[in-house]
Amino acid sequence: MNFDEISKHLGNDAESLLGFKSPKIAKELIHVPGSDWVDRIFAPTDRSIPVLRSIQTLLGHGRLGGTGYVSILPVDQGIEHSAGASFAKNPIYFDGENIIKLAMEGGCNGVATTLGVLGSVARKYAHKIPFILKINHNELLTYPNKSEQILFATVKQAYDQGCVAIGATIYFGSADAGREIVEISKVFQMAHELGMATILWCYIRNNAFKKDKDYHVSADLTGQANHLGVTIQADIIKQKLPENNGGYNVLNQESSYGKTDKRIYSDLTSDHPIDLTRYQVANCYMGRAGLINSGGASGENDLQDALKTAVINKRAGGMGLISGRKAFQKPMKDGVALLHAIQDVYLSKEITVA
Repeated sequence: MNFDEISKHLGNDAESLLGFKSPKIAKELIHVPGSDWVDRIFAPTDRSIPVLRSIQTLLGHGRLGGTGYVSILPVDQGIEHSAGASFAKNPIYFDGENIIKLAMEGGCNGVATTLGVLGSVARKYAHKIPFILKINHNELLTYPNKSEQILFATVKQAYDQGCVAIGATIYFGSADAGREIVEISKVFQMAHELGMATILWCYIRNNAFKKDKDYHVSADLTGQANHLGVTIQADIIKQKLPENNGGYNVLNQESSYGKTDKRIYSDLTSDHPIDLTRYQVANCYMGRAGLINSGGASGENDLQDALKTAVINKRAGGMGLISGRKAFQKPMKDGVALLHAIQDVYLSKEITVA
């Protein structure tokens, strides 16, 4: 898909997203993804040589290989959202091998999925596409449902499966956040010791964040979650695309909550989605940890929504997209086409960091 086709699919959003030129946080202040990403960003760090090799393996694979950008297929919804709810639209994905096939046909840098899926086909595919083991999940069968991420696997199992990275979720802001932070910090340390990269799903979760808007997707709260994530040495941060701002301000109307500064909203952000996402990048040590935004649920306008998210992420200084349901909840050829369209945004020389 070329630039003109991407612009056409963006519809009424094209001018606003492609023509944006005045970010609150200047491009010169952030670390922009590029082909030299490992040498420029990770070589000076405390990461070991095997970790550098693992990150480079991930960045070097697929249609985006060598660009510094990533397109990852994540499929842990069989646990996170229940297998029936996730795969009823396309039952072939009850068989985990088709998840791997979709990632390969889709030209992804890697595939992130569960211990069971990777283990069922590891000898056949671990040398053909980078594996990312999603190590913890929110078990969704206990009644009533609760927000609590628990380990389903060990770092050693990821290593034995030939994974280049592990992925984990922390529900920042939840009643269980303290345990999860300590647990995943230790898990990430072990992964680095064994030569694997780390990817953190930096989600916030608390019913109090739902007010006049859903502040689970506010730039200020998600930005702080990102900052906590890079503090425990996540190499890549996965975050939902911000849809609003001012979560701290709203919560502070009811009781003293956290710490904030009015300059976040006046000097560092505007209401433009690229500015809001740039603030997420800023909280990733100005982009030293790559920001990948999630693709979200499948709907009626998947292609337009996916392209919009990719353009916002790239222009904000992010590292790529991690899109699952929009790809696997449709026939495989259509899922492949959608993944390729996302990747075309990052391959486009006309779409640049704002």
